[in-house]
Amino acid sequence: QVQLVESGGGLVQAGASLRLSCAASGRTFVDYARGWFRQAPGKEREFVAGISWSGSTTYYADSVKGRFTISRDNAKNTVYLQMNSLKPEDTAVYYCTATEGVTRTFLADYKGNYWGQGTQVTVSS
Repeated sequence: QVQLVESGGGLVQAGASLRLSCAASGRTFVDYARGWFRQAPGKEREFVAGISWSGSTTYYADSVKGRFTISRDNAKNTVYLQMNSLKPEDTAVYYCTATEGVTRTFLADYKGNYWGQGTQVTVSS
């Protein structure tokens, strides 16, 4: 059974940092682009960050550029999202995903076949 399992969410104050992890099991995703999306209450799910299979290409939503960093460890089949200078507007459920397509696939009406269950990030002001 293929699974993506997120961890690392929590409740923090504005300005703090969190590091999310997404571990894959059931198959290897080393040749897949990996990404993070988030969904706040009452809003649609939105793209946050994406990384190519090699790690050489990354994309970020404008709202997180300069604060968030996506990385991956293919030996561990895991992708990370380092979130610094968190703001209350970053509050959301964060989901990881994987795609056989190129990293840019995340940017346009992405549906995806592989999703984690999500991890809650809450940033208080």
